[in-house]
Amino acid sequence: MSQPLFVPKLVLCLREGISRKQLSRDIMAGILVGIVALPLAIAFGIASGVKPEQGLYTAIIAGFIISSLGGSRVQIGGPTGAFIVIVYDIIQRHGYDGLMIATMLAGGLLIVMGLARLGAIIKYIPYPVTVGFTSGIALIIFTGQLRDLLGLPIAQVPSEFIDKIVVYREHFTGLSLPAASVGIATVLIITLWPRVTHKVPGSLVAILLMTAIVSLFHLPVATIESHFGAVPNSLPLPRLPAIPSWDVLTTLFSPALTIALLAGIESLLSAVVADGMTEGRHHSNTELVAQGVANIAVPFFGGVPATGAIARTATNIKNGGRTPIAGMVHAITLLLILVFFGKWAALIPMPTLAGILVVVAWNMSETHLFLKLLKGPRGDVLVLLSTFGLTVFIDLTVAIQVGMVLASFLFMQRMAEATQVGFITKELKEADEDPGEDLNSVHLREVPKGVEVFEVNGPFFFGAADKFKNTLNEIGEPPLVLILRMRHALSLDSTALQALESVFDKACRNGTQLVLSGVHSQPLVLMERSGFLQKIGEDNIHGNIDDALNRARDILCLPHVRRPEPFVPSVDREKR
Repeated sequence: MSQPLFVPKLVLCLREGISRKQLSRDIMAGILVGIVALPLAIAFGIASGVKPEQGLYTAIIAGFIISSLGGSRVQIGGPTGAFIVIVYDIIQRHGYDGLMIATMLAGGLLIVMGLARLGAIIKYIPYPVTVGFTSGIALIIFTGQLRDLLGLPIAQVPSEFIDKIVVYREHFTGLSLPAASVGIATVLIITLWPRVTHKVPGSLVAILLMTAIVSLFHLPVATIESHFGAVPNSLPLPRLPAIPSWDVLTTLFSPALTIALLAGIESLLSAVVADGMTEGRHHSNTELVAQGVANIAVPFFGGVPATGAIARTATNIKNGGRTPIAGMVHAITLLLILVFFGKWAALIPMPTLAGILVVVAWNMSETHLFLKLLKGPRGDVLVLLSTFGLTVFIDLTVAIQVGMVLASFLFMQRMAEATQVGFITKELKEADEDPGEDLNSVHLREVPKGVEVFEVNGPFFFGAADKFKNTLNEIGEPPLVLILRMRHALSLDSTALQALESVFDKACRNGTQLVLSGVHSQPLVLMERSGFLQKIGEDNIHGNIDDALNRARDILCLPHVRRPEPFVPSVDREKR
């Protein structure tokens, strides 16, 4: 029975019933995750080029929707580091209204992908592509935080990577010791705090401690208030974006597609990790729909794109969260913090937020995986470095598109290399095969004179079509009958079928009869739909090599030969 297209896990949990004990665990886990999400939401908002409260709005609105409608019991949604690069770029080019349109378009694409049951397809994005752009994003996040981390006197950090490095080099002598001390101390606290306890997040400890030190000692360090002003203590009223022109809308579609792919990849990856930790099973298509609804709703409240967050989801699981209630409580916790403590967030030092993002960037970089892939096949290395380089130096959207194209070409090349076209009757004259290895081997059969046998081994698609035609050209004098064995060709595409029709036409011109053997269901259906089956004739398509050879004998007016008995080793023959 197929799984329903859209049934949120919250509905299933409520049908099953949630015990009072589990409910209390979910509430406690949600509160703790909300506290963990607070500094991250603010930092991701600022790094994306928007105000700090907009990161909180995203975590509140998207976090609640993703948990209540999602296909995972434990997924925690909100802003993530993966979106920083693309969001910042869109805002620089089109302003926040452009980001609103792109985010809503991405949400619509996610819903379409979920309703079209494409959840499983997203999982097949090649690993070198994912690691390449993730590592590239991490490097961009790191370089983007150096101004605030070190207190460099730079009014505006350039968006281009090379320009950033040049500006940092020119202004490095203006480094602020108080700001650098706060930033480096933040990194050290977050890195070392897990040795003390895992119950309280190191980022929260760093924010509380550094904010207190900067305020009490009146250190000359930039804060959220000095950069952005006061932080509001309520959600904004929803507003509609300005309607863009058609030209702008088409320009925004490409980054919207990138947002949708990133949201889909990260949310489903997070759900898979969560399944491994809880021994559960998520519904990928429902998750995509929930992500889409969240990304359509968030822009109305001033938020940025959102997706499932792996680190926050893992924190939820480790603290006992097992139902979507925990994710909903996490969003409510953030709302309460915004209402009652929002004004105090303005005192957070900018070097502290930069230090948090530096740690996030290091965790995102997956350096060990990057170095491991560099030792892999050259094709994978090419995809990895191309995606990484394009992300850093050109554009994330271009990087993903080029990475996918390169990976696809690489896959097709490998599949074409794996597909073999064998000239079997030629091999019969050159070598003997142990008949015990394959009872269906042509080597066990008598091939009449004037008959040539070829075999296709592997997927018969456009990548292998040229190899097929080139191998057939090895035939010197045209045979009377050409048998093509397709027992190992489980699939056939239009290009390969066209190559097959070309071989048939050439055979007809040369007076050769083409006979097919071992044709599987998918190739047979395609041949029937295209009319090739009627063209070649059903009498010339057979299920096994013996029937195909007997068909060749009919054409040559020779008597039939019985199928050879199975090969029996000499020891067994003696027993018989």
